[in-house]
Amino acid sequence: MQKGFYIDTSRCTGCYSCVAACKNWNDVAPRVSDTPGTPGPMWRRVTNLESGAYPNAKIVSVSLACMHCAQPACMDVCPVGAISKRAQDGIVVVDSDKCIGCHYCFFACPFGVPQYGTQGTMEKCNYCLDRTEKGQDPACVATCPAKAIKAGTMTELAAYAGERAAKVLAGSTQPSVLVSP
Repeated sequence: MQKGFYIDTSRCTGCYSCVAACKNWNDVAPRVSDTPGTPGPMWRRVTNLESGAYPNAKIVSVSLACMHCAQPACMDVCPVGAISKRAQDGIVVVDSDKCIGCHYCFFACPFGVPQYGTQGTMEKCNYCLDRTEKGQDPACVATCPAKAIKAGTMTELAAYAGERAAKVLAGSTQPSVLVSP
């Protein structure tokens, strides 16, 4: 029962509440150096996509985190087996005690998800397992004021997305993300 995310770009306002909630809940460092403005790891990011030209220019905000891929490229290249995929829900997790910080996973991930914190080891979205195992939504979902992010099994999300003409994010790694235009 693969779990994933549904992103409704028509609802996302680019407020970054999901980013702040993720960093706060998971105690993710605000920056990795003493240089002001240098961001720390970003387990969840808001990307703005621009299209068209004046007078029909359009900017769409998309909140993305780890895609918890069905075929995770990061896991396949990890030389020490620090990255694994949970059998019960398909969530891709990192064992920071095993990670040697080689960055192979960063180069293999087509979505640029792996981040490196102050300890030099890989960090990324863990689907807020401490919350979801208690039946709560991930912090990003619980905090989104526009209800632009949903979490659940891919079957549940596909049924919900089918009502909204959403599409599965494409990629050779089979990301577990549905996006609604």
